[in-house]
Amino acid sequence: MKTLSKENADRVAQHLVMASMLIDSDVALAHRHAQAAGRRAGRVSVVRETLAITAYAVEDYTLALRELRTYRRLSGSNEQLPLMVDCERGLGRPEKALELGRSVDRAELSVPTRVELAIAMSGARLDLGQPEQALAELEIPQLDASTAYRYSPGLFDAYAVVLAELGRDDEAAEWGRRADVAAEAIAGAEGEFDDIVEIVEEELSADEMHAVDEDAVLERVDAAAAEHDADVAGTVGSDVASDDDGDGRHDDDSGHDVSDVGGNGDDDGVGNGNHEDSDGGEDAEGREGVR
Repeated sequence: MKTLSKENADRVAQHLVMASMLIDSDVALAHRHAQAAGRRAGRVSVVRETLAITAYAVEDYTLALRELRTYRRLSGSNEQLPLMVDCERGLGRPEKALELGRSVDRAELSVPTRVELAIAMSGARLDLGQPEQALAELEIPQLDASTAYRYSPGLFDAYAVVLAELGRDDEAAEWGRRADVAAEAIAGAEGEFDDIVEIVEEELSADEMHAVDEDAVLERVDAAAAEHDADVAGTVGSDVASDDDGDGRHDDDSGHDVSDVGGNGDDDGVGNGNHEDSDGGEDAEGREGVR
């Protein structure tokens, strides 16, 4: 099995850490870090996931959807299905978004992902001018104002938006207030929290682990995050933002121009154009909410 060298794994880890750190403050730079990671480790599922997330953040929904499909093939996970649905919405295809959202048994998804999927499906209904159906998409067991989970503020707020769309302003205001209360309760229990790019180890099938050793990358992601300092930030930043060949474009660590990994649709991050998309009080995970 071909594996990444320690140097390459360290570089990939640094790029992933920087992408997660910058996603809220400088999405363009976060995306370039994700692209640089993808050039080095295009067969690592967490790299493709990160690239998809940053592509979504810069509103490149075509690239994001392609990378999410690749991520799903590599990891076997449907946990990014809500983002895929939102990408279809971003591409102006709400009907396809709904079809995609219905293609997976929700019982197989984690509770937070089910909630995010409900929100995405509700948005697609609104795109189609179906506010009643949009409301129904959100009326799930997790729509419970008595208990707050990390997903509760977003769910309550989405419900308030649809109620307002239906002209039910008093109810909309109440659910908006509940969203604020839930956010405050969670912040008080955990400290201020932000949505972050989580790096999760995914087990690949024997057929799909032929390209790289993902464990090596993930171990170095943890190490890079723990030991990150200004020197690392400066080193990685210069790697991504440099223009060694003077062509006005950013170069990666090897001196090549940083370009979209999979930009031509290939799984390996090499633009050969041969890729074809194959896809058109306690929660279920045992995590107690804030009551």
